[in-house]
Amino acid sequence: MTFTINQRDHAIKQLKEENFDLVIIGGGITGAGVAIQAAASGLKTALLEMQDFSEGTSSRSTKLVHGGIRYLKQFDVEVVNDTVSERAVVQQIAPHIPKAEQMLLPVYDTPEATFNLFRLKIAMHLYDTMANVKESHPFANRVLNAQEVLQIQPNLEPEGLVGGGLYLDYNNSDTRLVIENIKQAVDDGAIALTRAKVTGFEYDDKQQVNGVQVHDLIGDETFTINTKIAINTTGPWSDTIRELDAEDDKPAQMRPTKGVHLVIDRSKLPVSQPIYFDTGEGDGRMVFVIPREDKTYFGTTDTDYEGDFTKPQVTQDDVDYLIRIVNRRFPDADIAQSDIESSWAGLRPLIAGNQASDYNGGDNASMSDEDFDALVNAVADYQAGNQTRAGVESTVSDLNTNRSETALNPSQISRGSDLSTSESGLMTLAGGKITDYRKMAAGALVEIAERLEEAEDRKITLVNSKTYPVSGGRFNPQQVEESFKRYAKLGRIKGLNSHQAQDIAELYGSNTEMVLDYYDEALPLAEAHDLPVSTVMSLLYAIDHEMVYSVSDYLTRRTNYSLFMSEQVPAILDGVAAILKERLSLSDDVIAAQLAQYQEERNEMTLGHL
Repeated sequence: MTFTINQRDHAIKQLKEENFDLVIIGGGITGAGVAIQAAASGLKTALLEMQDFSEGTSSRSTKLVHGGIRYLKQFDVEVVNDTVSERAVVQQIAPHIPKAEQMLLPVYDTPEATFNLFRLKIAMHLYDTMANVKESHPFANRVLNAQEVLQIQPNLEPEGLVGGGLYLDYNNSDTRLVIENIKQAVDDGAIALTRAKVTGFEYDDKQQVNGVQVHDLIGDETFTINTKIAINTTGPWSDTIRELDAEDDKPAQMRPTKGVHLVIDRSKLPVSQPIYFDTGEGDGRMVFVIPREDKTYFGTTDTDYEGDFTKPQVTQDDVDYLIRIVNRRFPDADIAQSDIESSWAGLRPLIAGNQASDYNGGDNASMSDEDFDALVNAVADYQAGNQTRAGVESTVSDLNTNRSETALNPSQISRGSDLSTSESGLMTLAGGKITDYRKMAAGALVEIAERLEEAEDRKITLVNSKTYPVSGGRFNPQQVEESFKRYAKLGRIKGLNSHQAQDIAELYGSNTEMVLDYYDEALPLAEAHDLPVSTVMSLLYAIDHEMVYSVSDYLTRRTNYSLFMSEQVPAILDGVAAILKERLSLSDDVIAAQLAQYQEERNEMTLGHL
C-alpha cells in the first residue's frame, strides 16, 4: 500500500466528505501511538500534523529507548519499572529500531554525585531485576573498579574516578519509530496528513466537539473534518490547541524544557559504547556520550523554554556547557566549537509541577540521603538473609519522599503523562517519554472506546498493542541479528555492497524487500545524478511509502544524513532535490524554497548562527 504526498488531494477529499470516529491532532510519537492502536482496533481514524511527522519534538530526543536508571537515585521504582517494561515491548513490536548496548557509567568522587559505587551496585541490581535481565545475559550489569573502567574507556579522566558500572540500555531512531507506527496505521485504514494545521473546533447543540477545522498549508484552503472524538497529542503545543477549544477553561499545564545535543567526528572523541556520567557541575544532572555511525554525539541540557516551539535553537551557553563537561571527563579530547559537525535542539513536553517526568533531569524531586540510605540498608539486609521481602516493602512504603508526583491523579496513564477531557469532550494526552508512548496510547484508547461504545451502542475490541508490530517489524524479535543478515543478503544479491545492504536491512526491517524492489529503477537515476544507488532506493521508497514532501523530510527525518552523515550532504543534496522535484511534480519555485529552507536549517545545525 502506498503512502505518498501524491495521494494528498484524494486524502483531503475523504477528510471533507467522510465521518470519523477519531481525529488525532499531532504527528509525533504520541499521536503515532494512538493512530496505530485506533486503526488496528477498527476505528475510522485521521491523523493531522502541521509540519512533517516527528518534526517537532519526536525527532529531537537523545535517541535512546532509555531505561531511566538514574531514577533509582530517587528510588522512583514505579517509573523505572514502567520504563524497562515498555522498553521490552518496543523491542518486541519494532525489533528493527532499538538496538541493545551496554552503557558505561563511571563514578567520580565529586560533590553532588548521583551515585557512589555501593548505591550504583544496588541500583543496577534492582534495574536488572525489573528488566528481567538474568546474570547469564551478555549485558547483565557488573560493577567495575577504576582500572577496569579505564581499560574499557582509556581516555576518561582518571583523577577522582573510583569505579563504575555496565548495564543494559538501547539506542533508538526516534523518527523511524514515529513513521513506522504511522505507516502501519495507514495500512490499517487511517488517513494521515502532514502540513495540515488545526485552527479550531466545531460543536453540536450540546457544545460537544463534533468537528475539527483544518488549514491545508500546501493547498492554502480551510475545511472541516466531522468526527465523534478529537484528541490533542501535540506535545509542547498542547496548551495552544486547548486554547482553541471554547469549552476548555483549565489552566495551562505544559512546562517545556529544552535539550541540546552536539555531534562530532568519532576520531575526535572515540568511545567504545554509550557513556553516562555526572556533569561535575554540582547541578545534579548527567550527560550522555554516544557513538553512532562514524560520529560521537553528546548531551543533553535541560533549561526552561518559552520561545518559538517550532524552532528551538542551540545557544552559545548550551554549547559552552556541554563542551566544558565533556572536556572535563575526556581531557585529551580538547573539543572546540569548530569541531561540531551537527547539532539539534528539542523540547521536552513536561507537565508543570510534574518535575520528575524527565528521566535525565535534575534532583527537583529527589529522595533524601537518609531515606536512600535506609532503603539501601534494607536491600543489603535482604540480600544477606537478615531481612524479609515484606520488611523491604515496608521500608519503601514508609519513606519520607518529597516528590511532586507522589499523589497521582487517577487519569494519569503513566508517570509524567496526563490524559484529560474538557467540557466539550476534547481529549488531551500530554507529557510522557518516547519509551512509554505505547502505554500512554493504550490508556487513551480505553477511554476513547468507552465513549464510542456508550454513545453508539457498539462493541469495540481493542488491539493487543503489546504484540502488534509496527511497519517493518514483522519478523521474530528473538532473531533480530539473524533477520538482518538475511535481509542484507538479499541486498547483496541485488547488487548492493555489504555496507549498503546492512544499512538498508537495519533501517527498514521487514520492509527491506520493498526497498530492494526499487533497485532497477534507482540504478539509472543514481548514475544520472551521481548518487549512491542505495540512497536513490531509499528516497524512492520514502516518496512512495513514507509521505516525504521536502528535502528536509528525507535528509533529516527519514534518514540520518543531516545529523550523522552531514559530510555527505553537499554531494547528494542537488540530486535528492532533482528526484523529489520530478517524482512529486514540484515547481521550480517550490523546490527552490525547499532547498533554501534546508540550507537555513543546516546552517543552524552546524552552529552557523553562532
